[in-house]
Amino acid sequence: MDDLMPVIAIATIFIGLPWVVLHYVTKWKTAATITTDDEVLLEELYQLAKRLDERMDTVERLVASDNPEFKPARVQHNREVDNVPLHELEKMLAEKKGPRA
Repeated sequence: MDDLMPVIAIATIFIGLPWVVLHYVTKWKTAATITTDDEVLLEELYQLAKRLDERMDTVERLVASDNPEFKPARVQHNREVDNVPLHELEKMLAEKKGPRA
């Protein structure tokens, strides 16, 4: 039994550990990634959400002008605080498109 322990240790170090590492590297590389079609769809959804946000602002302004008792969900329209996530997304999209050009 004492003679078998060094063989098991060496086998574990040189066979077992590399196998585990390579196994998970392979799993990581074959994992689902976002495709070009998915990126295009996300871009379209982002543009749609941006247009809908602008339309919602317009509708709230129109209703508020017709009905003084109306309290819009967003008290201040087009606040910079509300637009920070949009600016971050636009910056990421511009960076992503930059190297392709």
